Amino acid sequence: MEPNNKEWKLIERLLGQAQAEQRKTRRWGIFFKSLGFIYLFAMLYLFAANRPGDSLAVTEPHVAVVDVTGAIMSDSAASADLITTGLREAFEAENSKAVLLRINSPGGSPVQSNFVYNEIRRLRAEYPDKKLYAAITDMGASGAYFIASAADEIYADPASIVGSIGVIMAGFGVQDAAEKLGVERRVYTAGDNKDILDPFAPVRDKDREHVQTMLDEIHQQFIAAVKQGRGDRLKVDGHPELFSGLFWTGERALSLGLVDGLKSPGQVARDVVGVDEMVNYTVSGSPLDKVLKRFGVSVGDGLGKSLGLDAAAPSIR
Repeated sequence: MEPNNKEWKLIERLLGQAQAEQRKTRRWGIFFKSLGFIYLFAMLYLFAANRPGDSLAVTEPHVAVVDVTGAIMSDSAASADLITTGLREAFEAENSKAVLLRINSPGGSPVQSNFVYNEIRRLRAEYPDKKLYAAITDMGASGAYFIASAADEIYADPASIVGSIGVIMAGFGVQDAAEKLGVERRVYTAGDNKDILDPFAPVRDKDREHVQTMLDEIHQQFIAAVKQGRGDRLKVDGHPELFSGLFWTGERALSLGLVDGLKSPGQVARDVVGVDEMVNYTVSGSPLDKVLKRFGVSVGDGLGKSLGLDAAAPSIR
């Protein structure tokens, strides 16, 4: 039986809708492919922009700036690896007349801070004619001051926060809360002290003594580094509070010998070095790492830390 007029119209309409859907699907396919290419080229651009050594091509005399921003940790933008890489590039650059550490950090890992401190001293010995200055902006405390003390000179704003030469290791105990909730802790160890600092168990006297001894040792290492870096400029006599963990304004820090002057990074470049041009040699982390972290790859690790279920680590802050 031949299709009638209405049936033909219906078939034509269905075929037209099918073709329209195919065209729409193709358009969306092209759109997403184009988006993918744009994303790929953007990522390649970011990788290229973050390669160390890009600033080596600067031909004018300049001050080479390396930023220390945020917590000083192995997986942060202020890790020892990133900071020291930037410092090496800054010292190696032929036209950099001096190196400037621009600091805004509350501190962090004593190990990472010590890595940077030692590398600064090594680079200063290797390039004796190139000075390294530290300029503290909002904050240069604890591990950040540890790093700054290795510089030839330290400058700060009058309102900067400076100092905090101390060590802290914090946690919490939830044994009473667990008992009230009827939660039974099951932990098995090989080694009498493997469960030290377990938040589900009371703190034992021997554990407290062991941790305090360890913190005191790190504190003495910190004090020795600051004394070595600052030398006779540090007003140690009559000021036992210097190494108590207290912090001060930049203005007060100047009178204590913690800093050498009150200047901004720009003023250090112009007034101390005598060069207006400042070039940033800071090395940032891989853009891919940033994207992965943004999408939650480290959520599990962060959650464990926030709950105190991982091993605590000393921090100089």
